[in-house]
Amino acid sequence: MSQLVWVVYDVTSDRVRKKVADLCKRYGLYRVQKSVFLGKLEKSRLDELALSSEKLIDETTDSVYMFPLCESDFKRVKLLGHEFDRELVQDRIRAVVV
Repeated sequence: MSQLVWVVYDVTSDRVRKKVADLCKRYGLYRVQKSVFLGKLEKSRLDELALSSEKLIDETTDSVYMFPLCESDFKRVKLLGHEFDRELVQDRIRAVVV
């Protein structure tokens, strides 16, 4: 069963940051901000994404957070201020968020 997953990262190297973003896209996640992705993944795919990300980053300077959420918890998320960057968010993910 798939679950909603937020991936949030802070990576110092531009090259590695791009690789992490490309990896998130390959796993079917959608960019909602520059270093934030959202999408649905099976647990095994989330574990694969974590292992692949870990191989890319420098654990002494970089961080990648992966937050799985069930649908009911996601519906309780509160948004304060400006909503997602419309230039980065695709229509398909807007449907998940709304």
